[in-house]
Amino acid sequence: MNDQRCCTRRDALRFAFGGAGSLLAAGLLHELCAADEARQASGDPLAPKAPHFPAKAKRVIFLFHTGGVSHVDSFDPKPKLFADHGKTVNIDEWQGKPGKYTRYLKKPQWAFKPYGKCGTEVSDLFPHVGGRVDDICMIRSLRSDHTNHYEATLMMHTGSITFARPSIGAWVSYGLGTVNRNLPSFLVLAPAVPYAGDQTWGADFLPGCHQGTRVTPGPTPIADLARRTASADLQNLERDLLQQSNEQHLERRPGDAELAARVRSFETAYGMQQEAPEAFDLSKESDATLQLYGLQRGNNTSFAWQCLVARRLAERGVRFIELIDTGSSNNWDSHADMLAHAPLAKNADQPIAGLLTDLKQRGMLDDTLVVWCTEFGRTPYHEQADAKGREHHHWAFSCWMAGGGVKGGIVHGATDEYGIHVAEDQVHVHDFHATILHLMGLDHEKLTYRHAGRDYRLTDVSGRVVKEILA
Repeated sequence: MNDQRCCTRRDALRFAFGGAGSLLAAGLLHELCAADEARQASGDPLAPKAPHFPAKAKRVIFLFHTGGVSHVDSFDPKPKLFADHGKTVNIDEWQGKPGKYTRYLKKPQWAFKPYGKCGTEVSDLFPHVGGRVDDICMIRSLRSDHTNHYEATLMMHTGSITFARPSIGAWVSYGLGTVNRNLPSFLVLAPAVPYAGDQTWGADFLPGCHQGTRVTPGPTPIADLARRTASADLQNLERDLLQQSNEQHLERRPGDAELAARVRSFETAYGMQQEAPEAFDLSKESDATLQLYGLQRGNNTSFAWQCLVARRLAERGVRFIELIDTGSSNNWDSHADMLAHAPLAKNADQPIAGLLTDLKQRGMLDDTLVVWCTEFGRTPYHEQADAKGREHHHWAFSCWMAGGGVKGGIVHGATDEYGIHVAEDQVHVHDFHATILHLMGLDHEKLTYRHAGRDYRLTDVSGRVVKEILA
């Protein structure tokens, strides 16, 4: 389909739908410009689908902290690293370059202490999250395949470091559909894009309706939600006329599933006009709830706002919700000074704990999988003895899950005495993804899509479900 034809249709629909036009252009109309990608057996690719087996989780809230959070300063206590600060260690790779290197061990900037009944140790960076460890499955043995931000971010989202592939949120949408056609099945709350850009929530070769719809925190999180017609009655008349035209078009093309799916995507855009403003309106939230998240009334730009909105979207049937903490600048990439982690943690710690508490109080944590992750950790050593910062470290790092069918109050996997390599129960990113899909009732080996002559899946040709962490 050529660009001119696509734009002509989009412009016509913008006029017909009034304010919904930019929403369609932002993601829901992608199918119109990529009909060759839409290969669905059903006429409605977003219709709810049965999982492969009974699911523990109905939805995912995916917290991504871009830049590389230091595992040895946050969730992986290393007393030996404190004790041997300034001593040297030999390694065989430095920032992706194989060789023989001698580096200086660097102690963590924050002390660790046990929390909860389970006694999981967390650093002073995350005291509020520490207070929720009885609900958290801490994984201290993650491993990725690349030490650069772009590739590692791409892998944490798509399972690939070399090519653009569908995001995990797009795979979940493709596998399960949506339960609320008035909101996208995959929403991304991001003040700025991370290192891999909008590929992190892209659908790639999957039908475009499954790609993430980005919401930007601020006074107008989604633009053009207000109708442009003078009245609701006038807009309804325009919609009725367009619907009649669409029905006639469909009647002349019976069995065209792709056309039917495109028409339904327009209906979703109109539904967003009706439901999205209320979903993002926090004015009726109680003072106690705002205090739980550490959110000042009227604030709409903080990570606390993202977390509270995530709960509201989860309540309204959104299948996959991703929160991106900061963007490609002013993030967790603390090369110069690890103390830069402090304000970032303060910004996120209470809101994350508040989200877990809020979900649990509302009876939603049991079927909501909360995932906390970053693209890699940070080196427990440095080439300079007096270095204040840390470099990238993909050999071993920490992530965690809570709710949605995982065991709370446990630690899975371990790194060596300095946090350099995985020592026990390695969890590769493919395993991480396979486990998330499993908790959603999806078999990662069966969730495939035929493209370019082969079947693709999120976990490529690898991955295992980490059954040890399942409740």
